[in-house]
Amino acid sequence: MAKRIRRVAVLGAGVMGTGIAAHLRGAGLEVLLLDIVPPASPPNAERKSARDSGHAGRNRLAINALQQAARSKPAVFHDPADAALIEVGNFEDHLDRIAECDWVIEAVAEQLEIKRELFARIDALRRPGSWISSNTSGLRIAQLIAGRSADFARHFLVTHFFNPVRYMSLLELVAGPDTDPALLEAMAALGRDVLGKGIVWGKDTPNFVANRIGTYGLMYLLHEAEREGFTVEEIDALFGEPMGRPKSAVFRTADLVGLDTLVHVATNCFEALPDDECRATFAIPTFLRQLVERRWLGQKTGQGFYRKEGAALLALDLQTLGYHPTQKVRVDSIGAVRKIEAVGPRVAKLLAHGDRLSQLAWRTTAHTLIYAANRLGEIAEDVVNIDRALRWGFNWELGPFELWDAIGVGASVERMRREGLVVPERVERLLASGASGFYGGDAARPTYYDFATAAPQPCPRDPRQISLPALRVTHGELERNAGASLYDLGDGVLGLEFHTKMNALDGDVIGLLHRAIDRAEDEGWAGLVVGNEHPRAFCAGANLFAILVAATQQQWPTIEQLVRELQRATLRMRQCGVPVVAAPAGLALGGGTELLMGADAVHAHAETYLGLVEIGVGLLPAGGGCWGLLERWCGGLPDDPGIDPLPQLRQAFSAIAMAKVSTGAEEARRLGYLRPHDSVGFNRELLLYEAKQRVLGLARAGYRRPRPLKLRLPGANGAANFRWFVDDLRQGQRVTAHEAMIAGKIAHVLCGGDTSMRCHVDQQRILELEREAFMSLVAEPKTQQRIQHMLEHGKPLRN
Repeated sequence: MAKRIRRVAVLGAGVMGTGIAAHLRGAGLEVLLLDIVPPASPPNAERKSARDSGHAGRNRLAINALQQAARSKPAVFHDPADAALIEVGNFEDHLDRIAECDWVIEAVAEQLEIKRELFARIDALRRPGSWISSNTSGLRIAQLIAGRSADFARHFLVTHFFNPVRYMSLLELVAGPDTDPALLEAMAALGRDVLGKGIVWGKDTPNFVANRIGTYGLMYLLHEAEREGFTVEEIDALFGEPMGRPKSAVFRTADLVGLDTLVHVATNCFEALPDDECRATFAIPTFLRQLVERRWLGQKTGQGFYRKEGAALLALDLQTLGYHPTQKVRVDSIGAVRKIEAVGPRVAKLLAHGDRLSQLAWRTTAHTLIYAANRLGEIAEDVVNIDRALRWGFNWELGPFELWDAIGVGASVERMRREGLVVPERVERLLASGASGFYGGDAARPTYYDFATAAPQPCPRDPRQISLPALRVTHGELERNAGASLYDLGDGVLGLEFHTKMNALDGDVIGLLHRAIDRAEDEGWAGLVVGNEHPRAFCAGANLFAILVAATQQQWPTIEQLVRELQRATLRMRQCGVPVVAAPAGLALGGGTELLMGADAVHAHAETYLGLVEIGVGLLPAGGGCWGLLERWCGGLPDDPGIDPLPQLRQAFSAIAMAKVSTGAEEARRLGYLRPHDSVGFNRELLLYEAKQRVLGLARAGYRRPRPLKLRLPGANGAANFRWFVDDLRQGQRVTAHEAMIAGKIAHVLCGGDTSMRCHVDQQRILELEREAFMSLVAEPKTQQRIQHMLEHGKPLRN
């Protein structure tokens, strides 16, 4: 059933509807986006909007929504060009076109009567057997589809996406009493395999799973702020990274979601859950109600709990509702855990510290854990679905039950008892059974405690998923050093994983990459996958600390050898006798991008951020990155000295000199970091599996290593064009003298050094030029200052 879904109608062009439409289009589905006909416009405005099409004015809401989405940051579309591929219309003129669609998604205002009236119209116009779903976040299915046909009810379910749709992994699926089980399976497959979503099975209860628990925790903190006088900055400093939550923490998250949306969700819980033991927590605090009355709704209105004035970020005073410059929060408990990377030990130490913010963290955590445990069986069947919902929908590093295990169920329950909290009876049963936590087993065979059977059950997992921790348990590592590990991924495919901090490149990583290529060729392997399961970074570049230490000690041969080895590694990847496929996700910057350029093919996760950013630390790409962009931009030009390569060289130059970082894998293709034949996957958990299939496909198709490429480049004459451009920028004080000098060296390398269009330049020559320029730059004091500043502050120095 999943394979037949090709065309989808999204009804409602609000933030969620537009986000859903953009994500579906990015996943390759045809999309029709409809909204209401806007109120009558002034005649002149109507004529102006209708110049291109007689329907333009009546379709204005959908058109404007797509235009606004195309300008949004972070990017709503995977590729901005997708906006033009979405068809638009309105409910009055075009609703009958849902008969052309395989799936209709309702995403209109969260008002029962509006949805019911629209469903009645859909029922009359839809094709029998087509899928119907609602993006409602809390209305009951029985109320939504009352009076609808049997075929409608059989093909109806809730598909609850989370905002922003592109970036949030969660898709909650909720079935109605008559929903066809085959439809549920097909929708889950479509959501997982095509849309890349993590599927959570919820029950038809108010706000389903993630919003029920996540909103409870957020509202608990808002009431604590009102009662105890905690500031916006204090709560966000605590409930961000220190507690394993996203950087947006509490108040920034509320601003992103929209304060009116938060009030709607909380009010829905308050009104629909009269028997909830924590119902009062969902009551709206006075300050939040006042903000909504003033239309200070967060990001969409320009102010909420935060407001930007120029470059300054202001925070709200919850007592006066005035704004002030954000204040740094420095407390002992946060400082004590700042350097603890593992989230479980970090949170456990923070909760045990005892200062004012630590006590707030404990109270909030304890009440949230108890509330989540009391919801088992009500909103979801098991701890796995609740944990996944909070990880995928709220970006928590650990779900509530995973966190409870991490801080110790037994010890934390004892503390709860001492403080007079009522521990859920099922948790008491868990401990009485002899279990020490909610999860068990090992990485290869993880289990969870199922309260329905009072026994451990296997954690559900896609059988296709390649888990490197599981492979370590079942098959071990073929080789390992301090920086990387080599695995047998099965079917004759090797897998190379980095495990340095942020997967930075160092001698150990490069050394094992060479060993992997040696073994792949000498031992008859089908090919090699280079990838990992790091949550944030495929490879964040070279080990800058090691480079800075060597530079300050003037160990120039050491640095040059490191550069040579990286160049040799990327060159060997390309010249390997078996296919090499890279599988990046997250950051792939500097040397990480250069590594990808050495692979035969890249299978990138949609949220992969590539860029040759070396200029930020006073350097240029010297691991083959300059050649990689030349190959991509100029490799397709005819071998004719009369062909001017400057337009293509400008693309490569601007990418490097401006340190352009893609907003995702599709934009990386437009910037030249990825090639047309490189592929993009949406499901992070299946990325290594899909890359392995790519290796096997290349091998079975009769893989041959690529032929050496030679280019015609303009030499000094071409470099002069770039230097004139940079000189203008310098005179306008848009770049510093040091940046202008670096840009000149970038131009020298990209234009082939001392050459002309009559000659050919090969890869080895460009690598030599890269290396020479890198070594001259790393010896510059201002470059070393830039490296040190980046290491200390995490952002570039403009010196």
